[in-house]
Amino acid sequence: MEMQKTWCVAKPSSDQATLLANINFACSQVDCQIMQRGCPCFSPDNLMNRASIAMNLYYQAKGRNIWNCDFRNSGLIVITDPSYANCIYE
Repeated sequence: MEMQKTWCVAKPSSDQATLLANINFACSQVDCQIMQRGCPCFSPDNLMNRASIAMNLYYQAKGRNIWNCDFRNSGLIVITDPSYANCIYE
């Protein structure tokens, strides 16, 4: 039986400082190029969206363990694919 595919996103209640810290941390560990201007996940250009993308990149790269989506309790593991338009969450 295949494991349920999961993704990591930012909790909607997270404050901006937390989201920014999560982006900086995740992107220091994994390649966040997908969020650069001109790339599919650049828009919408807001912290919640960018943090979710960065946090998920980190979560997927580190093996999708619960603790890889903690981000000081600001991450949320979801079973619904958060991809949109051409922005594909791996």
